[in-house]
Amino acid sequence: MVENSDAKKVQFNVYLPAALVKQIKHAAIDEGTSLSSLVERIMIDYVSKEGTS
Repeated sequence: MVENSDAKKVQFNVYLPAALVKQIKHAAIDEGTSLSSLVERIMIDYVSKEGTS
């Protein structure tokens, strides 16, 4: 189940390749959104498609 985006936020750390982080940061800037919002949307899309809860 995907929570509403107004739900309480928590922080967690992940280790990713530097080049990927750079691409995601640039994508957020290009879309005019925050990095957190972009990653949240990507993760929600993933779990929705996968049927993961």
